[in-house]
Order: sequence, then structure tokens, then C-alpha cells
Amino acid sequence: MAAEGKYSPEPRDVILTIPNLISALRIISIPVIAWLIARHDMVWALVVLAVSSASDGLDGLIARNFNQVSKLGQILDPIADRLLIICSILALAVCGVVPWWMLVLVALRDIVMGILTLVLAQHDYGPLPVHFVGKTGTAVLLISIIGLMVADIRRSFIPLDILHYGAIACAIWGIGLYWLAGVIYLRQGVTLIRADRLARRRATGR
Repeated sequence: MAAEGKYSPEPRDVILTIPNLISALRIISIPVIAWLIARHDMVWALVVLAVSSASDGLDGLIARNFNQVSKLGQILDPIADRLLIICSILALAVCGVVPWWMLVLVALRDIVMGILTLVLAQHDYGPLPVHFVGKTGTAVLLISIIGLMVADIRRSFIPLDILHYGAIACAIWGIGLYWLAGVIYLRQGVTLIRADRLARRRATGR
């Protein structure tokens, strides 16, 4: 993270930056992580996930300190987080580690957010600023995914069975926060859309 007191540069309309390249590589690594999870190869999946997570912090550090903050980067980061969560849960469901209803709940929330983003784009609005509830929900889900992966390494070992159930409980809390953030984003989006429609009516005199 940037040092306390430093401002974050204004995002620019640039594509070819080092942070964007790192974000793109992180997105490319997600199918690899999901494939390893589906094969129950949790050790290597955790290794790739650790490298991917480290790159997430690195691209933000480079972007802020070398004036490479871009509008594309602001879109790629949340996309990478959402893809990591949905693909990891899908792989965990395929190999029987988590129930399918978890995947359905997470996927449904992301579909709703995707529709909201498209509607906002029709009103010339970009992505909504990330709310701390959304950040917390994402972090809790990622922690639960890591816990489930570690627990699956040796499920016959009793402490790891306890870790499995603890990670499931953590995932439930994470999904709850994920949806709470979704409701907050929906309210913000509806407010912006209504304000835009009202402004257009006033401009046309209707």
C-alpha cells in the first residue's frame, strides 16, 4: 500500500501499463487455480493462489507510486476478484467440497451486479466505487476458500475436518456480506439512474 498521506493519482485512459499487465496475468491464472482445485491438487492450487494474491497487491503499489492508475485497471481488479471467487467455488462444488447452493448464491449476486453495471453504462456511469462491505465480503469468501482448500489436503485428520466446517461457516458469512454489499450497490445505482432520468426530463422540458 502507498504510504499514509499520499494521494491516489487520477485514473487515466491508458491500457498498456505494468499494473494492467499484472492484472491480466492474474485473470489468466484463475482457470489454472480452478483446474488444480477440481483435481484435488490443493497444494499447487494454494501456491498459484498465493502468487496471484501477491501480484494483486503489487499492481496497486506500482499503479499508485508510478502514476499508472488507469480506468481499465479499476475495472480489471474487481473482475479478477469476482472471477477468482466464482471459479474457485465452482471447482470446489465440482469436486464435492462445498454444496452447489453456495455457487448458485454467489453466481446470482454477480449476475445481478453485471446487469446493474450494464444499465449504469447506458446512463454514462462507470463502475460504482467499492464499498467496504463489499471488500469485507470478498475477503471473507477468499479466506473461506483458502480454508476449504487446506482442509481438503487431508480430510481424515480431525483438526482439518474442524477447519472444513469452520471454513463453510465463514463462507456463509461471506456470502451474506456479499449480498449485503449487492443491496447497497443496487440502491446507489437506482439513485443514480433516477437522478439521470430527472435531469434529462428537465433538459427536455418534459
